[in-house]
Amino acid sequence: MRLRTTGAAACAVVLATAALAGCNRGSSAAGGRIGIDMPRTDTDFWNSYQQYLEKDLDHGGPAALPLSNSQNDIAKVVSNVQALTDQGAKAIVMAPQDTGAITAALQRLEEKKIPVVSVDTRPDEGKVYMVVRADNRAYGEKSCDYLGRKLGGRGRVAELQGDLSSINGRDRSEAFAACMKKKFPKITVHELATDWKGEVASGKLQSLLAQHPDLDGIYMQAGGAFLQPTLALLEQKKRLEPAGSDGHITIISNDGIPDELDAIRAGKIDATLSQPADLYAKYALYYARAGLAGKTFKPGPTDHGSTIVKIKNGLEDQLPAPLVTKDTVDDKKLWANQFEKKK
Repeated sequence: MRLRTTGAAACAVVLATAALAGCNRGSSAAGGRIGIDMPRTDTDFWNSYQQYLEKDLDHGGPAALPLSNSQNDIAKVVSNVQALTDQGAKAIVMAPQDTGAITAALQRLEEKKIPVVSVDTRPDEGKVYMVVRADNRAYGEKSCDYLGRKLGGRGRVAELQGDLSSINGRDRSEAFAACMKKKFPKITVHELATDWKGEVASGKLQSLLAQHPDLDGIYMQAGGAFLQPTLALLEQKKRLEPAGSDGHITIISNDGIPDELDAIRAGKIDATLSQPADLYAKYALYYARAGLAGKTFKPGPTDHGSTIVKIKNGLEDQLPAPLVTKDTVDDKKLWANQFEKKK
């Protein structure tokens, strides 16, 4: 894939957004370098996030060390962050998937006065300079509302949950459950915990379909992990009927990757919530630079359409995540529509 942006345009974005000096590769407003740990590279969403980071860094972003990858292993997050600080990182960008096990590492970074930007996940404890994240409870609520209305308030739904040790998995699951109980009590929800693993989701969904072939809907908490295994299973079981036809299983996903948008266009799924991979990368670097420069922020609306909220261990910039359906799937503002797949 490649972005339809030029180096000059990317540089202009960084300058306009951060309002901090220097759009030269290897420069930094406060003379420090940023250490960035990738949480994983086994989903389209995180691969896209990494591409956006690399584009910004290659076209005049802040000075950064080579990216590390913790491969969904919290022990590797801790060791990678230690290695990055040993190499001179003065700010850290991370996305710990186990948000309860990163506390000690955050405490050590606080003692060293190293600002931390946590992307997509909110650590349970330990100080963070800024969390860059969409409102994950809204993911669960919007997904519930969409499915509930599409099914007319009745039916049977499978929920492919993420890792419940992650704040994202918990937020989406809790909000979805609360919404269903309050607004659509006649819909039966089957909660399938997956640890964000596609093969686990497929196996559990297959067992559920054997028990309940009358399944009406599916909520996938992460399209990057669950989309292809789910569609492959439904096709194998001859349950992948196009939207609008008899027997169609209504499906809503979360992520907004290009493959999800293609699946909406093809009538294989009905909707997704677009998790902004481009904005995650953009504002992760923005806040890392701001932290190096000693800038402070306050709760309230931002100039980029989001809201900063106070959390117990810092601040969180809650970025917008729009609902995407067949009516809006070709919107050029969606980050997934800014990519061209390699031929």
